[in-house]
Amino acid sequence: MLTAHIRPLSFSLSFATLCLAGCTGITTNDVDPYEPMNRKIYAFNQAIDDAVLRPVAMTYREITPTPLNQGISNVFSNIGDVVVVVNDVLQLKVPQAASDTMRLLFNSTIGIFGILDVGTTFGFPKHYEDFGQTLGYWGIGDGSYIVLPFFGPSSTRDTVGWVGDLALDPRWYVGNGDKTNGFIAVTNVVSAVDKRADLIGVEKVVDQGALDQYIYLRNAYLQSRRFLVYDGNPPKQESSEELDDLFSDIEDNKNEPKTSTPPSKK
Repeated sequence: MLTAHIRPLSFSLSFATLCLAGCTGITTNDVDPYEPMNRKIYAFNQAIDDAVLRPVAMTYREITPTPLNQGISNVFSNIGDVVVVVNDVLQLKVPQAASDTMRLLFNSTIGIFGILDVGTTFGFPKHYEDFGQTLGYWGIGDGSYIVLPFFGPSSTRDTVGWVGDLALDPRWYVGNGDKTNGFIAVTNVVSAVDKRADLIGVEKVVDQGALDQYIYLRNAYLQSRRFLVYDGNPPKQESSEELDDLFSDIEDNKNEPKTSTPPSKK
């Protein structure tokens, strides 16, 4: 189920990063008290992905020239940098805020509204910050794990954060009324298809490594979020020592039967 990573603006982390975080054990009772409901929503999202989003994304990938595909991805990344800069400031990351502001300015001007990523060329790399991370930075925990219809994995903290990031979306302030709503709707669809197309080449990692894809993606999401909140240096018990199990688990499980949505526990 890959619709988890299509959340507009507020969640731009690549699927590869999620996979590298995803094979450790997390106690279900602690983080996933709504598992039966979450599994049903997960199955719904998977059905939408299989029936609609993945086929459309595959067609998009086949007919879109690579430079155009990259340019579209860059434009949405540039829009997301507005959210990044604001959250840099909220987290008191002054040097990073300055770097990301310069990146946004260069890409929006010389880079033609972000089509070209000149910011990276000029030494201003891409960062990932959102309001959910900001809440985590100031000590607010994940809360309960939640699977959102259409948008996939989240948590109570990150869902609140997502609302905050949506309020910062600069597209809300282009025009007014129905035209603005229509513009946002169309661009969200394009962003969803573009991001889903980017995931096609790495989705096999989950297929090969997960006996239960729901648990695999849940753990991957929660740990990737901790990784971001702690800027790549999470507390030792959540650090890379547990991630070493990933590749051995994939090797051990590759010949086992796979299931995407096992029955809920009664």
